[in-house]
Formats: sequence, C-alpha cells, structure tokens
Amino acid sequence: MAKKSRKARRRSRTAAQPVRITQPAATLASAPTTKEVDFSEEYHYVIEDLKRIAITAVALLALLIVLALLLG
Repeated sequence: MAKKSRKARRRSRTAAQPVRITQPAATLASAPTTKEVDFSEEYHYVIEDLKRIAITAVALLALLIVLALLLG
C-alpha cells in the first residue's frame, strides 16, 4: 500500500482534534487584586542551580583546555 504524504497526514491529524469553546464569566464581583511577590524568596533554588551549572561549565572548559594542550 502506498505511503501517505506528509500533507495528507498533517490534515488528518489537525481535522480530528475537537475544538473547545468556553463562555467568559458573566460578571466579576471585584477588580482583580495584585499581590507583591518576592522573587528572591520564591526562586531561591534557581540561583543555587545557576551557580552549580556555572562551576560545572568552568570545570569542563578547563578540562578541555588541559586536554587540548596535552594532546595537541
């Protein structure tokens, strides 16, 4: 049996997906309130991860330089 073209497969894949239509809320009782977020407290682990990634990158770069000098 012949293989379907990509265009035919793409059409059949997108045509089969159902479309969901939601109705917006009728009314809001009050205006949305904004909340102050301290990102340093919320994402403290990100700084630690970035430091760890930077140390690993510097170590690997140093290893590459040493290997290039020894082997080259």
